[in-house]
Amino acid sequence: MHLDHSETTAPQHHTSGAPARRVLGPPAPAGRATRRRALRVGLGGPVGSGKTATVAALCRLLHDELSLAVVTNDIYTREDAEFLLREAVLPPERITAVETGACPHTAIRDDISANVEAVEELEAAVGPLDVVLVESGGDNLTATFSRGLADAQLFVIDVAGGDDIPRKGGPGVTTADLLVVNKTDLAPYVGSDLARMARDARAQRGGKPVVFTSLAQEGGVRPVADWLRERVASWRAA
Repeated sequence: MHLDHSETTAPQHHTSGAPARRVLGPPAPAGRATRRRALRVGLGGPVGSGKTATVAALCRLLHDELSLAVVTNDIYTREDAEFLLREAVLPPERITAVETGACPHTAIRDDISANVEAVEELEAAVGPLDVVLVESGGDNLTATFSRGLADAQLFVIDVAGGDDIPRKGGPGVTTADLLVVNKTDLAPYVGSDLARMARDARAQRGGKPVVFTSLAQEGGVRPVADWLRERVASWRAA
């Protein structure tokens, strides 16, 4: 259920150097202790590829179908979380922020404690949840999530970054559970060959799925939403 947006609680500020404040919320439902934890999905990708826009679009499309929450990561700000709050894609108590203070790799792969704490606080405050989306700060093609933080991860690139990105590979492109090639509507304007990107991505990824999206178009996030639905179904059945 999509909760009321009348409250404007700011996202929490988590750092590894100070204890994080707990987000207040309704009491946990009876039997909560025996419920499986939420599926944790990490979103990585270069700066400007459309990670936050993808998170926003997923929340808009799926909030009536799945119980969602979001953790964003920025180096020194809470800008991505504040964008999601302004857009009211979820109730404010379901969105929180981590300021990494260093390279995004640190908080999603090396020292994941602040992100794990943020996820656990969200589940304690507003759970039970189906999915927690953990968005990395913008990084390069080597960004990957620790499996101690994310059960599945998707990597977002965009056609404006160059149609040679899939061919260049890197752990983000080659190992993510889903590769998202975003901003396909810009391909004619930047000279990107989508067919070549598709061929190169298939060659690099060994059969792992690739989807092409244009969030400027209605329903453009549906291929990602369909993938997420499948992951949730598998998580529930496991």
